[in-house]
Amino acid sequence: MKRFLVYACVALMVALGFVPVAQVAQAQTTQADIVDTAVSAGSFNTLVAAVEAAGLVETLKGEGPFTVFAPTDDAFAALPKETIDALLADPTGDLTQILLYHVVPGKVMAADVTDGLEATTVQGSTVKFTVADGKVMINDANIVTTDIETSNGVIHVIDAVILPPAAEEPETLPVTGNSLPYGTNLLIVMAILVALAVVALVGRRTAAVRIDQ
Repeated sequence: MKRFLVYACVALMVALGFVPVAQVAQAQTTQADIVDTAVSAGSFNTLVAAVEAAGLVETLKGEGPFTVFAPTDDAFAALPKETIDALLADPTGDLTQILLYHVVPGKVMAADVTDGLEATTVQGSTVKFTVADGKVMINDANIVTTDIETSNGVIHVIDAVILPPAAEEPETLPVTGNSLPYGTNLLIVMAILVALAVVALVGRRTAAVRIDQ
């Protein structure tokens, strides 16, 4: 009954010209941004806390557009507690990199995704999509809800936290020739030194004999 009265009052004000029709339409179509949408959903509390800890709130409230693959609280709960504590303890390190790996520049809708599609994330590494048997995955996570539109992008819900590729191992210097175990090399060096010592000793004795003669 109260809702009906509110609608009736608004309609009357519009009819009398107190509230422009365009303003009413704009109010009805106004969308929240990515952060506020995640907060109001109630199932992304850990994600929101992580975004706040990493100082990325203003970024995700920016103009965008952004596509966010949002892990649920259950997805974060699947991680070991020690891992989450360690990430929150250093929010500007690995935590920031992981969160940015869940964000793709631009607005990628479900209809845009094809099997094998790759996209570069804000973190800099790429994610890969798999479409098979009616399911869509991003890396190893299932996309369970799609196309939650916001004022500055779109949110897709995923059931796992995805991690950027590990840093590449540093290149090692090339080894020329046959490589031998350390112990073998040591034995060879010792054998050479002994041989040189023997040659030197024999040479000294030969020289001494010549002098005596």
